[in-house]
Amino acid sequence: MTPDQLLSLADQCVKCGLCLPHCPTFAILGNEADSPRGRIALIQGWASGQLDLSPALVRHLDGCLGCRACEGACPSLVAYGRLADGARAARVSRAPWWRRAWLRLWLTWLSDARVNRGLAWAAQVYQGSGLARLAERTGLAGLKSIAPLHRLTRAILTTAAPIPAGDRMAADLEFFVGCTGALAQGHAVAAARTLCARLGLRVRVPAQPACCGALLRHNGLPREGDERRDANARRPGDPPLVGLASACVAELREAPGSAETWEICDWLAQRPELTGLEFRPRAGRVLVHEPCSHRNLLGGNAAVYQLLRRIPGLEVLPLPGNERCCGAAGTYLLQQPDLAAALLADKLAGLTVRPADLIVTTNPGCALHLSAGMREAGLAVEVCHPLEVLARQIP
Repeated sequence: MTPDQLLSLADQCVKCGLCLPHCPTFAILGNEADSPRGRIALIQGWASGQLDLSPALVRHLDGCLGCRACEGACPSLVAYGRLADGARAARVSRAPWWRRAWLRLWLTWLSDARVNRGLAWAAQVYQGSGLARLAERTGLAGLKSIAPLHRLTRAILTTAAPIPAGDRMAADLEFFVGCTGALAQGHAVAAARTLCARLGLRVRVPAQPACCGALLRHNGLPREGDERRDANARRPGDPPLVGLASACVAELREAPGSAETWEICDWLAQRPELTGLEFRPRAGRVLVHEPCSHRNLLGGNAAVYQLLRRIPGLEVLPLPGNERCCGAAGTYLLQQPDLAAALLADKLAGLTVRPADLIVTTNPGCALHLSAGMREAGLAVEVCHPLEVLARQIP
């Protein structure tokens, strides 16, 4: 995106400040430069040549979660997400070639399903071999560069599971499991297959899961992100593409030919076959975490509540503080661990007000982040996908 294009988007902001109460980083840091209005002003200053791309300016811009809660509060309808992605892409394009090459390498690596399967195996080895305990005893686990990965490995043990590929038969729907499916949503995919089988729906699972491109786009590589996203567009005769990760679905919805791309809870809630399926009762309380991608970009989480309330005896309530990001935000929990931890602490504090037996979320990154936080806080609360709860209650 050129400086003129950035300025054209940024100039739509009238600096009214209505976005400030909705910005999670501004709430924590209390700094105007860490608010949407402040970041837009910094982009304007840089794009117009009035400000240098200093480390301080970069720090404020990179502190943005990309939750896009500000867009819903903006009376001028500023496309803050497009502006933030465009500014980051412009910065990356001006970086030294070796830095761009390194960024492209590690993001391509991180968005590869085969690599993520390897990471799941590595997490099991790290936790099971005693290396994790050694890192804790020696203090290595507390180092800023290691701590985020260390805390996530234990959470991965509860989410990772192989995803058997389906054949290329005629199907009623095709699962989009994404590059992190086997790492972070293996059990959710199994639950979804169980539910679809009971509903008589034929499911196609790709032999080689694709990437939606979100990690690349939001880290300054829009061309690479477009290539991955657009490769998943539906063609005439294709079954609907149904995703289990709300962030992936939000990204895929931006592709041409994406009318038949659905988040799985939204899709299932509209299926007529569901009316004939009864669930076994279950006592207890489940809190619904509403990921920013689902809440702000996919029209809300009503389908999640609707599905879970089909289970007799289950109390279904929102997780306190749903209006604010939990701090996972894609790669944010690795790149900005301190802010991510502060946002997570606010989320966990809500559990003292409203205790729960289960927390459900449709975003795998949020699930890992919340699960790791639960363990560190000593809370015995399971975090899973809503469909896992439903599948357990099928007679």
